[in-house]
Amino acid sequence: MANINYANKEIIIKIVYYGPGMSGKTTNLQVIHQMVPQDAASKMISLATEQDRTLFFDLLPLSLGSVKGFNTKFQLYTVPGQVYYNTTRKLVLNGVDGVVFVADSQQGKMPENKESLENLKENLAEYGIDMSKFAVVMQYNKRDLPNVYSIDELQRELNPYGFPYSEAVAFKGTGLMETLKLISKLTLARIGQKTGTTAAPAEAPAQPAAQSTPQASSEFFKSLQNKMNK
Repeated sequence: MANINYANKEIIIKIVYYGPGMSGKTTNLQVIHQMVPQDAASKMISLATEQDRTLFFDLLPLSLGSVKGFNTKFQLYTVPGQVYYNTTRKLVLNGVDGVVFVADSQQGKMPENKESLENLKENLAEYGIDMSKFAVVMQYNKRDLPNVYSIDELQRELNPYGFPYSEAVAFKGTGLMETLKLISKLTLARIGQKTGTTAAPAEAPAQPAAQSTPQASSEFFKSLQNKMNK
């Protein structure tokens, strides 16, 4: 669930890029970081290992400015590609609001995609999250290569739940903002539904009544969705 700080008038939404090693998760964040205005993104934080070329995690807060008096941020994370680092994968998923699954479209990579997808399902389940009902977007990356699976094949093998999907060429920036917009809208819709039926956190400090009701929270997320659509 999004982290809503009523005292500081700030909401932070966490999105994790998940997938097998070398599928393009880190490239997604690196290129997005280059594409967005400098004042919209802070410095990326990364931690690498000797055994895995994928970064442990990247943190990229994307500020959307003020919405109904709240400063809003999206934090984008990646996870290690290798299942060997599953403990870190699991830790990065803690508090996640939405997931982009970056699949490698190259022929022969289906087993790795499936293994990582099953690993995601298991790790989400440990946090009590049913992946079939969660905010997930499938990104089929490396669509520029000659020997790739068709979209129909990828959909059939990797997307039994019918999640929204996008096609991408991460290192060229193709499809990256479309993916980000998809997961942002999906995440905001899911959070908005929850806040429409759930009161503000009990530990929230005193605040104006207009911001403390479920209706106000729901209206906030509608406003945020409208801003994302512009």
